[in-house]
Amino acid sequence: MEIALNRDVVESAAARRTIAVVFFLSATVMGAFVRIPLPFTPVPVTLQTFFVLLAGAYLGAGAGVSSQLLYVALGAAGAPIFAGAACGLSPLFGPTGGYLLGFAAAAFAIGALKRFCEDSFPRLLALFLLASFIILLCGTLWLKAALNLPAGTAFRLGMAPFIAGDLFKAIAACLVYWRFKAGLAKVC
Repeated sequence: MEIALNRDVVESAAARRTIAVVFFLSATVMGAFVRIPLPFTPVPVTLQTFFVLLAGAYLGAGAGVSSQLLYVALGAAGAPIFAGAACGLSPLFGPTGGYLLGFAAAAFAIGALKRFCEDSFPRLLALFLLASFIILLCGTLWLKAALNLPAGTAFRLGMAPFIAGDLFKAIAACLVYWRFKAGLAKVC
């Protein structure tokens, strides 16, 4: 992506920003298709959160949120881009709707707070973990409401099975960002 968004190749900052937003929108779509259904919960494991975290980190709050809201809007409009090639409004109002809306909240949190953490890997990692928790919390609360579940059951179905995987994805996304932050800062 760095070569494609090089300032010498694409002179317009707005065009570079648009390309970057579309890139992270597309990455989130691809992450939805890396899907592992779990038999005991209506929520699958996906790779989306990895790309959501990177979108917030690389694009900042505004463009990071834009990439995720565009993802939700395209899926709601009928593009089969949600996990399991789902589309339309039913995924937004079903058990996974909170996670989808949590993507924008997590991208915003990272984009808004990363300037306080960028010089320290442990603080940056804590921010990525916080953003992952935001996604899980939004998803779990929505799951509780959508299926009218008791709080404990919602936690067992919507948060507990995903903690280890989201911890791993947050660490991996933070490592990727830490490694490539200087190069992409030049283009975005």
